[in-house]
Amino acid sequence: MPRSLLLLLSAVNLVIGTAAIALAPILAIVAQGLAVSVAAAGQSMTAYAVSTAVLMPLALLATGGWPRKRLLLAALGVFVIGTALCALATGLAMLIAGRVLMGLGTTFVPVAAAVAIALVDEQRRGRALALVFLGMSLAWVLGLPAVAWAGAAWGWRAAVAGTSAMSLLAWAAVAVVVPSHIAAPGASLAGLSRLSRRVPIWRVLGLTFAYFTASYVVFAYLGPVLQALVPMPAPRLALTLGLFGMAGAVGTLVGGQATDRLGARRTLCVQLGVLGAALALLPFAVGRWPALLAVLLLLALASFGMMPPQQARLAALAPRETPLALSLNTSVLYVGTAAGAALGGAMAPLFGLERLAWAGLGPLALGALLLAADRPEVQPVARHLQ
Repeated sequence: MPRSLLLLLSAVNLVIGTAAIALAPILAIVAQGLAVSVAAAGQSMTAYAVSTAVLMPLALLATGGWPRKRLLLAALGVFVIGTALCALATGLAMLIAGRVLMGLGTTFVPVAAAVAIALVDEQRRGRALALVFLGMSLAWVLGLPAVAWAGAAWGWRAAVAGTSAMSLLAWAAVAVVVPSHIAAPGASLAGLSRLSRRVPIWRVLGLTFAYFTASYVVFAYLGPVLQALVPMPAPRLALTLGLFGMAGAVGTLVGGQATDRLGARRTLCVQLGVLGAALALLPFAVGRWPALLAVLLLLALASFGMMPPQQARLAALAPRETPLALSLNTSVLYVGTAAGAALGGAMAPLFGLERLAWAGLGPLALGALLLAADRPEVQPVARHLQ
């Protein structure tokens, strides 16, 4: 396994993931600096999500014939420009424009995943994908606290400019390290047509939508939910969130390992069960921080760990259209994130924040039904390692 190249792709994903969520901890400072409301500044987060969901598949189709390295550099270059525009923003419109460019530049992510798959044999796909996407998980553990600290110490522009500088360094590293010729598939309209006619593909994408919706019922309101269950001072809340992020990173790696050893479908069955149990048990942890932490870590392990087996399934189902399939999966991911946040917001007055996790059980049940509907001949599982 070309581990050094996979580590580089993971590091770039760490930079992209950090820049993507950079505004979340400093949104109030951004709003003050641009003389807008926090709600208005928050629209920049929505702009990024919509741009990623809509523009990423279109960009892949438009560049399907490009060499993979050229596409990686072009996408990352657009991302660098977007982050720089955000750092220099003099108003909300300029900030949103920068976030839209960042969403377009995130095309790097599915292309990097396709490259990772092309670099390894079938038995190691899960681990390769887990390693590449570990960077996204680490953005919550390393990137988010770093941005929050930089924003508090030096202001939001300095924090965002730091992500832009790191993105530029990532572009330079890709230019130097990634080989010019990589035999990874591209995307095409014909490929999109083939994908759209494949019912198993829609079931995989449906599962991604379902489990992200279920997870983000809680994740979108994680701080308030934790405080409703166990009121805690800021240092303990920071510790809890940090451990949550670390569990997510571990879950990504475990999900990749399990995919290679057990197969994608078996791994997902276990993860869905653990995620369902965590959502069901979370409200019962009220008033008990150790119990809350234990359930929260299970929630992170299961939810973050589903990405490698899901991507492995798509790669096995659509080997010629892997980048496009992974891009559609990312688009559905963001739609599920938005749906989870909307569902959580609607259900919070009915369930209360302390029981909000139960609202995620419905979407999760839908995901379980979609997984159960898979027939053996379309279940892409990796061989067992001896």
